[in-house]
Amino acid sequence: MPFLGKDWRSPGWSWTKTEHGWKRIIFYGHELEDNNREIDLKELCCDNKENLFVGDVCELTTTKRKKDFYNNNTKSQFVFRDKWIYVQKGSTKERHGYCTLGEALNRLDFSSAIQDLRRFNYVAKLFQLIARSQLTSLSGAAQKNYFNILEKIVRKVVEDHYNPRLVKELLQDLSSTLHSLTIHVGRCVLVGNVNIWLCRLETILKWQQQLNNLQIPKQMCNGKSFNDLPLLMHNKILYNLSDAHDIINLGQASPTLHILSENRTLWKNLCHFHFADKQFCRNLVLSKSDNVDWKLMYFTLQKHYPMKEQYGDTLHFCKHCSILFWKDRHLALLFKDCGHPCTANDPDSCVMPISPQHFIDLFKF
Repeated sequence: MPFLGKDWRSPGWSWTKTEHGWKRIIFYGHELEDNNREIDLKELCCDNKENLFVGDVCELTTTKRKKDFYNNNTKSQFVFRDKWIYVQKGSTKERHGYCTLGEALNRLDFSSAIQDLRRFNYVAKLFQLIARSQLTSLSGAAQKNYFNILEKIVRKVVEDHYNPRLVKELLQDLSSTLHSLTIHVGRCVLVGNVNIWLCRLETILKWQQQLNNLQIPKQMCNGKSFNDLPLLMHNKILYNLSDAHDIINLGQASPTLHILSENRTLWKNLCHFHFADKQFCRNLVLSKSDNVDWKLMYFTLQKHYPMKEQYGDTLHFCKHCSILFWKDRHLALLFKDCGHPCTANDPDSCVMPISPQHFIDLFKF
């Protein structure tokens, strides 16, 4: 069966069935964030020259005008919001071209992902890695979308007071990268006018000031507070934290928590969690020596070895279909939905979680 598309090598158009027959779906943004959601076709095609076009040509012209109207009247870039994308690394007879990091950033639905607390840290860490080394590899559209999503990340931290430390590190890395590119390297590696990047630097500085001035209000609760919990529960909560900074910050809440946060066994378990896969660290952790300062050992090992990353939810990659997708746990449990149109007999065996660094490595050719 031939492909229903403009090019026989393309994956085809998307169609929907209506009362009057089949109609092609045109993606130019799923939601408009202002009052310009409904666009009058007569207003878009008011030019007399466009009346010369008929059929598909007029339809493509109208679509382009819709796209331009959408880009000029909203802050969001013209992007798709897909739950999955096909990661193509070469050309075949059926498909032509390849998928880039910028295309993945545009098409995958990161705007909705940051609203999910399980995915927020994952997206923030991914954006931090892009800020450090991959910013110049993004297209102009991808860079615009990057900063639009970053603005939503900052807004969520300001409104919900969620994990400001991670976003502060992200903005600091981004500011350092842009300062190096605009001042030391030069404008030749940047897409667009250098004045735009200088304005973005000012915007980042404003975001940093907002986070530095962030005041988390004290929760007013008539019931029991955290301090009313027994010491056993305090200790169990500390042992479930995998970030040393969270342990230290929690230890500053009260003298009792400070004593619990300095426990040698707590820091020994933390070293074992992050660095047990290293032979030297494994032998050291398994040793029964009482002369080891495990807190000092943790921060010493942190300088030389990467820490184990832990996220509530991540992107997944299907090795059988070469598809990158967000996996909805509720649909997976209720309807056995694997999250993408998989053709494997056992889709779960082909799916693996993708770390932020692995996500970037997928698009290195």
